[in-house]
Amino acid sequence: MAGDEGGGGEGAEEDVPRDAKLVKSILRSMGVKQHEPRVVQQFLDFCYRYVVEVLGDAQLYSEHASKPSIDTEDVKLAIQSRVTFSFSQPPSRETLMELARVRNSMPLPKVISGPGIALPPEQDSLIAPNYQLVVPMKQADEMEVDDKDGNKPPLPTDKNGMSSPASQQGLEQDGSKKVSFSLAGKRPRS
Repeated sequence: MAGDEGGGGEGAEEDVPRDAKLVKSILRSMGVKQHEPRVVQQFLDFCYRYVVEVLGDAQLYSEHASKPSIDTEDVKLAIQSRVTFSFSQPPSRETLMELARVRNSMPLPKVISGPGIALPPEQDSLIAPNYQLVVPMKQADEMEVDDKDGNKPPLPTDKNGMSSPASQQGLEQDGSKKVSFSLAGKRPRS
């Protein structure tokens, strides 16, 4: 950690901008004896950004009030709105204690399962392995069964009257059917 001198002796102290000297004096007054060299630059960046935002808000308030220029009332209003919305104060200790008392008065729910992390049921689990099997269908000759008269049942037809057994839902080009299932059996939800 570097000290707050800047490390360059008397000549280096004179080259430091006035704003940086003010930040260093504020740090000294707050009891900071040592800090990183970049701390002063970070405070300066924060201060410049804050001033630009406040003046921008003050200009908006001035334009809204149809004033020709920004006055102190616009700046005060901009600072007040920034403090109210940007730098919120934490609740008081008494308020936090009251909230904690109310929350802690409610009993915890009973633990149904044993110790450890409770996992969701298997049907709701996304990590359960799923399998897809290709079930081969019987050959077309074996699948067609003769009726009592010895006639073969007609093949299903589409809307044009053309028979298209390969277009049946669930059948693949090679005559096989895909079946998807989870390895773990599905249990009804309780």
